[in-house]
Amino acid sequence: MELTLAPLWNARWFLLQALGVTVAISLVSMALGLLIGLLIGLGRTYGPRWLDLALGLYVDSMRAIPVLVVLVWTYFAFPLLAGRSVDAFTAASVALGLHLGAYVAETIRAGLTSVRAGQMRAALALGMSRAQAIRTIILPQALVRMLPSLGSLLVIAIKDSAIASVVAVPELMRQSQIVAGRTYRPFEIYTAAMLTYFLLCYPVARGVDRVYRKVAALGAS
Repeated sequence: MELTLAPLWNARWFLLQALGVTVAISLVSMALGLLIGLLIGLGRTYGPRWLDLALGLYVDSMRAIPVLVVLVWTYFAFPLLAGRSVDAFTAASVALGLHLGAYVAETIRAGLTSVRAGQMRAALALGMSRAQAIRTIILPQALVRMLPSLGSLLVIAIKDSAIASVVAVPELMRQSQIVAGRTYRPFEIYTAAMLTYFLLCYPVARGVDRVYRKVAALGAS
C-alpha cells in the first residue's frame, strides 16, 4: 500500500476547522459536566435525604443509558417535547455534559466523604458556618484527592466528542469521514484523526497527573 499525505494537506483547513469544533464541544461539555457534577455531589453529600434520592435517580439514569442514546434523544426527541428546534452543536454539548455530570458527581461525592467527619465538627466548633467549612476546609482537600479521577473523566469527555458526528456536528471525526469518502484514502485520514485525538488527550492526562503529584500532600488529612 502506497502512503500519501496529499489528501491531508489538501484538506488541512477543512480538518483544522473540524479540530476547532472538537475542542469547543469538549470544553463546553467539560464545563457543563463539572458544574452539574459539583452541584449534585454537594447536594447528595450535604443535602436532605429527599434531595439525595432525587439526584441519585438522575445519576443512576445517566450512568445506565448509553451516551449515544442520550445524544440522539436530545437532538431528535427533546425538540418535540420542548416545541423548538435545537442545533446540533448545542444538543451534543448538552447531552455530553449531562452524561459526564453524572460521573463527575459520584467522583466529587466520593472525594467529599473521604475527608474525615471530625474536620467538619472542628470547623463548626470554631464558629464557622457549614458552607464556610465546606468551601474552605472540606472541598479543597477533596479536590486534590479527586484529581486523578477527574483527569480521566476529562479525557473521556474529549474522546466522547467524536460521538457528536452521528448528529452531523462538523467535528473532527465527522469531517474526517467526509474527506476519507472523497479521497478514498481512509488509512491516512483516520490515522491522522487517531493521532490528533491522542495529542489532545495525552497532555490532559499527563498534565493532571503532574499537578496531582505536586499537590497530593495537601489532600492528606
